[in-house]
Amino acid sequence: MNFLNQNSGWLGLPPGSSWEAENNSLDLNPFIEYRKLLWSYHLATSQGMSDQNFLDIVKNLDDAVSELTGTGFRETPLVFLSELSKAIGQDGGVWAKNETINVSGSHKARHLFGLALRLEIEEVSKNKPLTIASCGNAALAASVIAKAAKRNLTVNVPTWADTSLLDGLSDYGARIQICERRNGESGDPCMLRFKELLEEGALPFGCQGTENIWTIDGGKTLGFEMSTQLNRYDLEPDRLLVQVGGGALASSTMQALTDAKNFGILKNRPSLNTVQASGCSPLLIAFNQISDSDNPSEALSEAISNPLKYMKPWENPSSAATGILDDITYDWLPLVWDMLFEDNNGGPICASEKDILLAKNLVADHTEISASFTGTAGLAGLLAAKRDGCIDSDDSVVILLTGVDRAF
Repeated sequence: MNFLNQNSGWLGLPPGSSWEAENNSLDLNPFIEYRKLLWSYHLATSQGMSDQNFLDIVKNLDDAVSELTGTGFRETPLVFLSELSKAIGQDGGVWAKNETINVSGSHKARHLFGLALRLEIEEVSKNKPLTIASCGNAALAASVIAKAAKRNLTVNVPTWADTSLLDGLSDYGARIQICERRNGESGDPCMLRFKELLEEGALPFGCQGTENIWTIDGGKTLGFEMSTQLNRYDLEPDRLLVQVGGGALASSTMQALTDAKNFGILKNRPSLNTVQASGCSPLLIAFNQISDSDNPSEALSEAISNPLKYMKPWENPSSAATGILDDITYDWLPLVWDMLFEDNNGGPICASEKDILLAKNLVADHTEISASFTGTAGLAGLLAAKRDGCIDSDDSVVILLTGVDRAF
């Protein structure tokens, strides 16, 4: 039995939720298509709003996003990578959820759009400041959604943040705070400045469920879409490989697939394999420490109240996949739970830097998708797992191509 709750990262479903999505609605906004599975919808209706009121809020915000970026939220494709499957000898086939064509070029905007919906429903003052600690896709997505929602955002970035990112943030009106390490302090300076702003009254507007659990709500739309697509194409993949930095992507997707199975949309759910780079693998260490203990269930229960005993900051993270270099996997508890205790046990994978580099080249050479090192890191995990004998060539695999190729 799953003993995790919202305090430990497991969002769950709102009361009265139902799966009413159409199986062929390719052009519908996922926040509309799957609204009756979302906590934001439950919040709206519990406050007396009608279904149409919620639809209007989504449409107005999505129209504002589309005006800024040229595209709003729609179902992103699940595509079979035939040439790539042959190139790496994966006879079971590799499917990819292509998030590179999503709003702002990654999956991150899903999380932020979900948060923005709640702010609108709760009628939070437009003067209430928002803040995020990020130097990549999450920062850009937050700046897009905040501007669309007409809200003030401060982005805390490291001293080495790419100038093209800073230019993009400025274009969308974000306030940029360059975070230098202060004398005598330890930890990520960006997170430290972020927490200082929270203490001053700002609201967390990022992709870490540990700071704002409702970011999982919007993130789950990816998994809801994937479940519909697997059902549509009559697919039952063996494995889902998800790159992990802070962990919200993997947690959101896995929780949504679990919901889909419970609703009968999926007969079976693929095993989850998380992927981190060898230059930053804090989840692998925490997972092994818990799985190797005398009583893993008790160890995970202890980790809920004392996470730092198991999840320790990684020193000097390094990889070309810069989007998964979080020194701590923030949303790690649901991932360990799922990979250890669910019927379809998975496990963490550590990809070498050679695999990280090769994966990006393979996607570039054998598909028409332009994805970054971070965006292709799930494939890097597959290369590593095949070599180590952890994944069979006959296994059918789904990966997430999460971010478009660009300078940051």
